[in-house]
Amino acid sequence: MRFAVLACLLLCAAAGHADETMEAEIDHLLAAVAASDCVFIRNGKEHTPEGARDHLEMKRRRGKRYYDNADEFIERIASKSSWSGKPYRIRCGDGETVLASEWFSEALSIYRGE
Repeated sequence: MRFAVLACLLLCAAAGHADETMEAEIDHLLAAVAASDCVFIRNGKEHTPEGARDHLEMKRRRGKRYYDNADEFIERIASKSSWSGKPYRIRCGDGETVLASEWFSEALSIYRGE
């Protein structure tokens, strides 16, 4: 019985740490896009970095049941329109547009030190 209680406590603590890590990673991604000099393109319309952050924060709140980690957040929330299904794109400076999924995945890898 004691072993089961201890195991449960350890698993709960690990899950709590994983949630904190996920939230910190997503916070970082949203802050990174807001602080960028990039244009966020959603359904063919250009949005400011702050507008991108605000939109993704709204989707984050409404879509919590669709992701369990930051990678899934990128894949399921931050990469495409849930309304049209069109992929989001990001253009930084005078550069080419890239898929938002690629931009966020790279930002996450850098944050993780990978």
